[in-house]
This record gives sequence, structure tokens and C-alpha cells, in this order.
Amino acid sequence: MYVLYEEDGAFKTGHIMTEADATLQIESESGKRSKVKRANCIFTFASPSPDILISQAENLAAEIDLPFLWECAPADEFDIDTMGAEYFGHPPDTLEKTTLLFRLHSAPIYFHRRGRGRYRAAPPDILSAALAAQEKKQRAAAQTEEWAQAIAAGQLPDEVAQAAMSLVTKPDKNSQAWKALEAACAMRQTTPERLLLDSGAWPHALALHKGRFLATHFPRGTAFAPCEVPGIGRELPLAEVDAYSVDDISTTEIDDALSVTRLPDGNLRVGIHIAAPGLSVTKDSMLDKLARARMSTVYMPGDKIPMQPDEVIAAFSLDEGRPVPALSLYVVANPETGEILSHESRLERVVVRANLRHNSLDALITEESLADSSIELPHNDWIRPLWQLALALCKQRETVRGKPENNNRVEYSFYVEGDPDNPDSTVRIVPRLRNAPLDRLVAEYMILANSTWGGLLATHGLPGIYRSQQTGRVRMSTHALPHEAIGVPQYAWCTSPLRRYVDLVNQWQLIAAIEHGVSAPLVAPFKPRDADLFAIIGGFESQYVAWHDFQNNMERFWCMRWLQQQQITECEATVLKEDLVRLSHAPMIVRLNGLPSLDRGQRIKLQINRFDELALEMDCQYLSSIENEQPEDPIEAT
Repeated sequence: MYVLYEEDGAFKTGHIMTEADATLQIESESGKRSKVKRANCIFTFASPSPDILISQAENLAAEIDLPFLWECAPADEFDIDTMGAEYFGHPPDTLEKTTLLFRLHSAPIYFHRRGRGRYRAAPPDILSAALAAQEKKQRAAAQTEEWAQAIAAGQLPDEVAQAAMSLVTKPDKNSQAWKALEAACAMRQTTPERLLLDSGAWPHALALHKGRFLATHFPRGTAFAPCEVPGIGRELPLAEVDAYSVDDISTTEIDDALSVTRLPDGNLRVGIHIAAPGLSVTKDSMLDKLARARMSTVYMPGDKIPMQPDEVIAAFSLDEGRPVPALSLYVVANPETGEILSHESRLERVVVRANLRHNSLDALITEESLADSSIELPHNDWIRPLWQLALALCKQRETVRGKPENNNRVEYSFYVEGDPDNPDSTVRIVPRLRNAPLDRLVAEYMILANSTWGGLLATHGLPGIYRSQQTGRVRMSTHALPHEAIGVPQYAWCTSPLRRYVDLVNQWQLIAAIEHGVSAPLVAPFKPRDADLFAIIGGFESQYVAWHDFQNNMERFWCMRWLQQQQITECEATVLKEDLVRLSHAPMIVRLNGLPSLDRGQRIKLQINRFDELALEMDCQYLSSIENEQPEDPIEAT
């Protein structure tokens, strides 16, 4: 005797070995023995053999017309025997029952299951809706297949093209467009980004890189709605100083400027003047929420996305020739030793005499020219005393550090001439040593301001956002800790409030300290152990990483474009480790397959075979090592 039973949604057969009240012990065609609950059994039979029964029933079931079977079905719930008698016109035999069972079970739209071997015909209205849904699903499947074939052939349907950016940022994996793209990728053995780019979803890889970043981080666009900047509500005194700023030619948010006065006793009185948007952009205001949403200005070659609206930048940028609110730190220092004799912080208005630019001054103001007092330099009475004190301050920090700073690394500025969204625009890559005097001078006074103001906050019992380094670990915190790499007792970012949100936060705290003194903890925007301050740190760190990664990616893209524009196919590089090398004439690190085992710092010559602007990688080939030569100076891209 055999039994037909259901297990895990499938029908199976077996030879009955023994029976109990609740179970049957059976043996399958393969010889495997198992127990089956009697409740799972549909019926028993003596013939035909199970393998013949299943094979014939499956073939015959496919021939049964479902609409006709549905019309024959009773209105109420029925079992196989009842339905078999109705359909076949006589009590069904084993093969007929099995055939009918298979057909009923395969059509849940027409017949709703009500138990083991029991069904009920779907009501007409429900059947009609289900059939319509099934037809719609079949049409969608056919459409998806059609799209997949088109995409694989390099033709992009309009519906997929319109959803292209969402398909590579936040795809709806239940959508037809995604399913078609996924199927096409499987056919072509490639990634969605590359297939869409090859199919013309974007005109070039640059559009994809920028579009994906903007869609992810600026889904509502980068423009600010027009806004009004509130007045500062007080009359600030006008500083009687000759201040100058020093920035790259492309900088439009002038955060800082410097002034210097020689005192009768030979000491210097240096003013470090920082833009003060914190006077108008107050905590929890609309302008604060805009800045907090971005956390920092986003930089990329030829373009940027500002943290603050243009109205705020226009009101507080230290542009030359006009009085602008500023937070100023005045220090009196011995220019020979670098000893800080006193310091004072003020809120005031400052008129910057000129916004100086590295591009026009770096070639004139060099260490050699500064060392020769007979040379009359541009802004000579400003630059020479500031340089003298900067050297002394640097020497003090190096004593704390225990070693001199390595300022010999080359940094690069990117200039895109023309439309920064057009990859065919000419790009210039200009190298500049970090130890260029104007760079070192500005950096030294910004370090002095950040350290001094960090100490001022701590003295007044105010929390701030500090950046520290101890035992090699760099971290951000809300209380003052040493920064061993810089060589200062504390370091709070305070000097870029137009471009960095943590600097704006610290400026609010500094304004409270300056205006209220010992009462500052009662009125400052942030109190000790303020949970919101920790939230700002967490948000800033994650956002800053995303901005930095995007900037790096854009610089890699434009590096490859520069190499192509300069028609450079062979170049020199320096081994960093294993198969990583740094190009000598562009700020780019590449992985060099097939590189022999070479020491770190070994200079080599390589050949560039191919540029992959989507993956931002280059296919390069090792040519030879360069022996007994000094590294060449970086060239300026022209």
C-alpha cells in the first residue's frame, strides 16, 4: 500500500511499512525511511506505482482548463473526491484524484486552500481582481525583460534613464527599473554604475561622481533660499590697526587677518582677527540650522559648496576696505624668544587694508628674501616682524614636541579654467611647499589663536570643541587636552567660523567669555557636559569624512585629466609600501601591479596604460628603478 502526503508544500509518495494512530512509517523510492504524520496524508492507494502516478498526474494536470474547472467547482468548500465526481462525472480513481489535486494546488488564484486536500473556489470578484493583478505582473515581467535586453545592448529606456541616479544611490530593489538593470548587469558581467554610464545615463564620469554625491548629501540642492542676516545689536569699536589677510586666489570666505605693532620696549603687539558670524548666526536660529546641516564648506577643484549662505559670507568675510565685525586676539610677545607676555580678546570692527594672495606673493616672499634685511619686501613693515615672531613661536613648539616639524611636504592647488562640470576644461595643478613663509606664518598665528582661546574657554569653565593628540591618538572632545603633535597644551578650532561649524560653536562660547567674564557659564550657549555638544562632535566628524573623501575623489579625477591633457604616458613615482606608489608630479597615489619588492622611498619610472575615470584608478606598468639621483622638483602644470 502507498500513501500520497504533503511535506514542506510539496506532494510526495511512499510505501507504507507500518501504521500507528497518529503516524505512518514509510519508505521512499530511494529507500529512505521516515515517519509521516497521519494529518499530512491525503489518501492511500495500491496502484499505480508512485513514480508512474506522479509523472502521469503532472502531465495530465497541465491539460486541465482552469476557468472551466473553476466553473465546475461547488460554491462551498470541497474535497478532492467531491470535486472529482463533479468534474469527471464519476468517482475519480487514484490517477484522476492526483491529477485534480495537482491542478487545484497549482492555481491559488482560482482555488483557495482550506486544509489537506480541501479547497474552495475563489469568489468571482476576488478572482477577477487576482487575474487582473496577475496579468499586470506578467506585463511588468515582460517589460522588465525587454528593458534588460535593451540596457545590455547599450540602449537606455527613458524610464530607466530618469531613475539612473537613484539606482546608484538609493535603489528601490522592487522596482522594474532596478530589476531590469540588475538582469542586464548579470548579462554583461559589470556594475550598475559602469553599465549606466556606458549606456549614456550621464555624459561622463565626472557627472556621475558629482551627481551621486549631491543626490546623497544634498537631495534638495545646494542653493540657499534668500535670507536676511540679523543685526548684531550693538556698536563695536573700530580697531586702529593695519590688518592684512593671506589666502589662495580662489578663496572668497576670508576668515582671518593679522596686524602687528612694534612697541617702544621692542616687543610686538600682534592682532589675530577672525570673522565673527557668531554675533548674528546664533544658536538654534534659522541660520544656525543651515550651517549645522552642512557642518563645513565642501571643497572640490574649481568649485565649492559653502557652509553659510552668501548673505552671511558677504556680511562677515574680512574683505578689504570695509569695517567688518571681528573677534580679535591681541598678544604681546618677545619676538626673540617667542614668550607671550600678555593676551587680550576683543569684539570689534576691523578694516583689512588688503586681501593678499599666495599666487602673487609666494615667489617674492621667500626664506632667503626674509633673511636679507636689505631687501624691501611687499608690506615689509608687516611681514618682517610677524615672520620673526612666527619663527620663535615655532621653535617653542618644537621644543615641546621634541623634534622639528616636517614642513617639506608638497601641497597642490587645483585651478579649473572654465566650467568645473565639464571634464574637458583645462586644469592647472600648482605645487606649493608647506614651508613657504606665508603659509608657515599664517599657520603659526592660527595655532597661537586656537591654543590661547582654547585655554581661555577652560579658564572660564566653558566647554568647547577641542582637537587633541596624546600617545598618537587624535580625537575631538569637549575639554582641554594637549595636542602633542602640534606642541600646545590645548587646541580648539576657532579660526574658520565661516567655513567650519565647530569653529562657529567655539566662537559662541568665546563671545560669552569675553562679554560676561566669570558669569559666562550662566549665559553661554553650551553648558558643561551638554549632550548637544557631543552630538555636534559626532555629526561633524562623520560629515567631515564624507566631504574629505569627495574632495579626494574629485582631485583624483582632475589629476587623471591633467595627465591626459599634458599627454603624459611615462612619469616618475616614489614607492610608499608594497604596491603603492606616489606620482612625483601630481598628488595621486596609485596601485602598481607587478611592482618588484622595493624599499620605501625608492624612485621608479612607470608607464600609464589606461585611465579609469569611473573607478578613479590608473592601469600602470613598472618600467625601471631610478638609482643615484636626487628627486626632481615638482613641475607646475601649465
